[in-house]
Amino acid sequence: MEIGTKIKDLRLKNGLTQEELAHRCDLSKGYISQLENDLTSPSIASLIDILNVLGVAPADFFAAGEDEQLVFTEADYTVKSYEGYGITWLVPAAQKNMMEPILVTIEPGGGAERDLPHEGEEFGYVLSGAVQITVGKRRFEAGAGESFYYRPDKAHHIVNASKDAPAKFLWLSCPPNF
Repeated sequence: MEIGTKIKDLRLKNGLTQEELAHRCDLSKGYISQLENDLTSPSIASLIDILNVLGVAPADFFAAGEDEQLVFTEADYTVKSYEGYGITWLVPAAQKNMMEPILVTIEPGGGAERDLPHEGEEFGYVLSGAVQITVGKRRFEAGAGESFYYRPDKAHHIVNASKDAPAKFLWLSCPPNF
């Protein structure tokens, strides 16, 4: 395990300089630099101090992140059907992540429920068929091979633009919304 690399990643994620981290832990900037470059190993007490400042529990720091699943198959997907449309969650438990990729299928004449304004960003890539996207009072259409992106700060709604064929699109919601 590269302890120094993990410490550096956490420090940067927290927006701290080496000097700021060192000051908060009563250590020297040079020592933090040596740790981050894996030139020295911290004592248990120093490591606990550093992790406290970085807001990470020791158990989480040492959790085997290398075992984290990166590739998902159909067996991992969760599928839910609603009246007129269906959703396939492509990444298990994605609601805890910053982005939630899903596959949406809307039957002819169907549509997802009207969504109220909220923070975030939403993106879709149409795989087949065509969809009509309404954001506030504006209305757009996107067909196979086209994408759409908007900030959901107004009521919004997506329907199948065709009466003959299902529409299928990849949907990314940041933060997760479903």
